[in-house]
Parts: sequence; structure tokens; C-alpha cells
Amino acid sequence: MVADEPGAGSGETTGGSGPRQAWTALPWLVRTAVLWSACLVVVVAGLYLLGRIAVLLAPLAIALAATIFLTALLDPVLLQLRRMRLPAALAALLTVLLLLGILVGVGALVWNLTASQFDQLSQELTQGLDRSRDFVTSTLPVTDAQLDKLVDQARQGLSGNSPDPVAGARTVTEVLGSALLALVLLFFLLKDGRSMWHWVLSRMTGPNRPVVAEAGRAGWRTLGAYSRGTMLIAAIDAIGIGLALVVLRVPLALPLALITFLGGFVPIIGATVAGAVAVLVALAANGPTTALLTLAAVIAVQQIEGNLLEPLVMKRQVRLHPAVILVAVTAGTLIAGIAGAFVSVPITAVIWRVIDTVQRHRVTPTATGVSDAPSTS
Repeated sequence: MVADEPGAGSGETTGGSGPRQAWTALPWLVRTAVLWSACLVVVVAGLYLLGRIAVLLAPLAIALAATIFLTALLDPVLLQLRRMRLPAALAALLTVLLLLGILVGVGALVWNLTASQFDQLSQELTQGLDRSRDFVTSTLPVTDAQLDKLVDQARQGLSGNSPDPVAGARTVTEVLGSALLALVLLFFLLKDGRSMWHWVLSRMTGPNRPVVAEAGRAGWRTLGAYSRGTMLIAAIDAIGIGLALVVLRVPLALPLALITFLGGFVPIIGATVAGAVAVLVALAANGPTTALLTLAAVIAVQQIEGNLLEPLVMKRQVRLHPAVILVAVTAGTLIAGIAGAFVSVPITAVIWRVIDTVQRHRVTPTATGVSDAPSTS
């Protein structure tokens, strides 16, 4: 009886170690690939699930994204008002009122100057597409049938289909509700954002608190730098391309400058689409020579922006590789449409900055006494 017990235990150990022996028998490259693939599947599945939840709660997700973006953008204004010894509630209210004043004033001005020109812009784009199709079919081995479908889709997108009144009313209601929610949340984040962050940190103890504090500060600085830098660069692009269109006497220069400004918030892809629209309008209105000059002006402005202005305006921690930007914008567009394209790059920049800060903190732990409050400096 006693002699049989070790054999029985040995048999159980041998049977239990079979999968382990099979795993260790695999080459290290295969084991590494399996582990990384499993981690990647889990991460992608989690991100996809979060994206689907955000799509289902689209009005709330858009309101939260807009609130956080605007809070980072307006935080320096709030700090200036607080330095004037204004109460937190009054400083936050004045900041929100300043934002509303700018938006209403600029929106009314742009609407009065450009509202009547967007129908003409649609017609010019349609003509530009037609002339581009004729040029492509006459110089390249491409048939009209292969391009007609694309041109028809573009024309339908510009002219629009018959809207559903119920769906249109629902969309307007969701937009107004999201805007109102964003303004209310913006006021409370400006007023109590730092106290909320202190409350979160107060619930954390141990060695992880300095890491979280430093990562939070780094992420907030990145978001603030991105929001202010993107707005400034988009405005400079719009002014530069708008002036070039005026010099070349391309019609609809102001609506095209507005499209360029909005496109600046979607890196790479937005600027490319806005430049293509400007070239198509120049082609339809003034012919191929003006279109080529417009293309040269767009490329020149974008090169100056990418190689000179962006390194000066954007802080180093905000910059991402163009390949990462393209993947992020594409993924955001596929998950949440236009809204996803706008928020994908800042989310990616903040996440990368937070991860980088945590990794560097683990390699070279910082001294104690790290400031808990996020900072925009």
C-alpha cells in the first residue's frame, strides 16, 4: 500500500504535466507569437466593444468627447480668471459664456457670408468631377462605365437624397440635446475638474498613486496641446489656402477656406480631402492651369504646416507617426463615422502619452512629491 502511493502520485503529476511539456516543446518563436496574438485579440476585442457601446450611446459619447476637448482648450482661460481671484463658479461661467459668444458670433458671420454659396459649391464640384472623369478616360485605360458609378455616388452625396422628416427631427433633437449636455458638463468640469481629479487620487494608495498622478498630468498636457495646436494650425491652413484661392481668383474662396479649417481637425485625411475639393472647384471654374496652380498652393501650405508650423506649435509629446494617424483615423471612421474621425487622433495621442509615462516611471521611478493636479503647462 505504501509503495503504491508514490507511483499513483507520480502518475498524476506526469498526466498533469503533459500540456506543459507540449507547450515547452514548441519553439520559443511560436510561443511568443501565440502569447502576443492572444493579447492582441483581447485588446482589439475590448476596444471594439467600447467602440460599439460608444456608437449605441452616440449622443452621450459625442457630448463627453466635446466636453473634454473644450475643457482642455479653455483651461488656460479659466486659469487666468482664477488668478484674478474670481470664484471658481464665476470663472467657469465666464469661460462658458466667452465660448458661446465666440461660437455664435463666428457662426453668424460665416453663415451670412457663405450660406448662399454652398449650392454653387455643389455644382462646381460636380462639374469638376465631370471634367476630371473626361481627362482620366482620355489619357488612361479606364472606361466611362468604371467611373460613372463613382461620379454618381459623389453627385448623390453632394446633392443629397430626400430626407426623412422623422429621422431629421430626431437627429436635430439629438444634436441639440448633446450640445446642451456638453455645455452643462463643460461648466462643471471647469468648475470642479481639479477637485474631481484629487478625489480620484485620494482613493488610491500605495506606490501606484505617483504613477497615476504623473500619467494624468501627461495625458492632460497632451490633450491641451493637441486641442490648441490643432485649432491654430487649422486656422493658419485655412487662411493660407484661402488667400491663395483669392489670388488665383478661384470662386467660393470663403466656403473652401471653411472646409479647409474643418478638415484640419482630421489630420492628413482632412487636409487631403479639403485640398482635393479646392482643386476640383478651380478646375471647373478656371480650367486645368488654375487647378494645377491651386494644387501647388495647397501642397506648399501643407508642407509649410507639416515641416515648420507643426513642430513649433505642437509639443513633441503630441506628435504621432503618420502611419499611426492614418490607422487611428480609419479605425475611428469605421467605428463612429465622422465623429470618430475627429476624436480618434487625440484619443490615440493621450493613450500613447499615458502608456509612455507609465513605462518610463517604472524604469526610472521619480521621487516622491509629484503634483497630483493635472497641469496644462
